[in-house]
Amino acid sequence: MNSFKDRTAIVGIGHTEYSKDSGRSEMRLACEAISSAVQDSGLSIDDIDGIAKFSWDNNDPVLIARNLGIPQLRFFGEVPYGGGGGPVGSILLAAMAVATGQAKAVIAFRAMNERSGRGTPRFGQASTSRGAKGPSAFNSPYGLFSPAQSVGLAARRHMELYGTKSHHFGEIAVACREHAQRNPNAMMYGKTMTLDDHQNSRMISEPVRLYDCCLETDGAAALIVTTSERARDLRQKPAYISSGGMGGGSWNHREVVKNVDSKETESTVIAQRIFQDADISHRDIDVLFLYDHFTPLVLMAFEEYGFCKRGEGKDYVGDGRLAWPNGDLPLNTSGGNLSEGYLHGMQNNIEAVRQIRGDSNCQIENVEHVFVASGNAVPTSAMILKRHN
Repeated sequence: MNSFKDRTAIVGIGHTEYSKDSGRSEMRLACEAISSAVQDSGLSIDDIDGIAKFSWDNNDPVLIARNLGIPQLRFFGEVPYGGGGGPVGSILLAAMAVATGQAKAVIAFRAMNERSGRGTPRFGQASTSRGAKGPSAFNSPYGLFSPAQSVGLAARRHMELYGTKSHHFGEIAVACREHAQRNPNAMMYGKTMTLDDHQNSRMISEPVRLYDCCLETDGAAALIVTTSERARDLRQKPAYISSGGMGGGSWNHREVVKNVDSKETESTVIAQRIFQDADISHRDIDVLFLYDHFTPLVLMAFEEYGFCKRGEGKDYVGDGRLAWPNGDLPLNTSGGNLSEGYLHGMQNNIEAVRQIRGDSNCQIENVEHVFVASGNAVPTSAMILKRHN
């Protein structure tokens, strides 16, 4: 029995603009996004009594509460592993707090100035300190500094094993860019891209090209979770959290590049369970949100979450399947990390809620179930959202 099913719901969403330089602190960005989510929900700031966040986020929950005027915090917690644990994991943490009575209304958020570096250092930079700490001690001496380099190695292995080509990765990038053209908030709004553009973009870490890589972005996004009973009386149509989970294992040791050969990964650990808990099948998913930090890992996520078999990702992503409005399983309908903005995947959750509400710019008709996943290749998290009939 899944006692978690449909007991909580997302009732408010908010975000700042997505930019290359926000011009303000990460604390201010967080407060702006949270205030927007509170207003969207119809709750007041006095109703908020919990905060869940990424462990990588630089903002302190108590300082957020003070700056926003939240009277008291009954719950606060963090989820590790960046884009793997945080995007969905922080929402699940909020939901568990609400479902167990630890809090009544919990905010999950992410605020970062990754592009400008006003607080969050830019990823992919070589260490400037003497020596390398932790797992980096195994990577840095050989010039393996950035996520793109690790993904390049995994992508090449997948290509060797299954015949995957660069243009298959490009199908993912083009679909996300097409969706961004209908989203005025997207950083790539008004900047179209064809598959030829993808194939001609410069190489970052072979076979990973520029357009296989997510954006670097300044901004913030926040969501509010409360009980299902309370959600029915609030301003917005609730997005019920039907199931969710986290997954990790020894293959996630960061000194090891993603194991493409393994039948068991961080994603397979939770895939079957969350579908069973939601009492649905893959065929019931109407729209899909996968963490698109790098297109090769998105292709692998299709396989590992069970939407197709291992090695079949290259065929699954073709023929316009991922593109709205004609594809049978549209992906990341606001543009995703690749074309909307990269807030460690938190913005994908907001678009997932919009699909449930029925007010996306790329709205799928009669959405019942939405699948949302955090990044794979690291300890990960995923959930299924449901519309109330």
